Amino acid sequence: MSARQPIAQASLAQLFTDARSHHHWTDREVSDDTLRTLYELIKWGPTSGNLQPARLVFVRSAAGRRKLYPALEGMGSNLRQVNEAPVTVIIAQDARFFDDAPRLFPRMNVKPMFEADAAFAESIAYRSSSLTGAYLMLAARGLGVDVCPMSGFHNAVLDDAFFKGTTWKANFICTLGYGDDAKLHPRDPRLNFEEACQLA
Repeated sequence: MSARQPIAQASLAQLFTDARSHHHWTDREVSDDTLRTLYELIKWGPTSGNLQPARLVFVRSAAGRRKLYPALEGMGSNLRQVNEAPVTVIIAQDARFFDDAPRLFPRMNVKPMFEADAAFAESIAYRSSSLTGAYLMLAARGLGVDVCPMSGFHNAVLDDAFFKGTTWKANFICTLGYGDDAKLHPRDPRLNFEEACQLA
């Protein structure tokens, strides 16, 4: 029997019920050590076959932001948010993630399976990199860092700016920093259990 116990309600509140997506940021920077700690946490999150197709780009510099801007044109307030946030992380997926399969999943030779079915490989890359992006947001909140995920950007423009000539492709982006609580809107409602769930 597992000896693990539920984590404290205060911790659950920090991760979920009290957490908010921030659109306005304070001037406090996110340190390199925090970003490294963040990755060292999320790399343990489960992915299909432990194949870890997610790739991350932490955009912090003025030059990096300028590369992002064209991908955000016409996307409402997203450009302003990226300009103001200390960090914008690009959560990407590597189309050739399975090249690392012999090292990451040594108990079975799965590489030929992915090489033979590009559509299947794409689905695994997308699904597992999405999971890693979710782990990133929860781990960031656990470290006291606020987040705001965004899918409002032009994928082809971003991929051309950051990943041209590589096997990487953007999934979504997420700003990281320390949010300005005074500028939060009232919290939007959520579906209740009966609306969103079934017991089968």
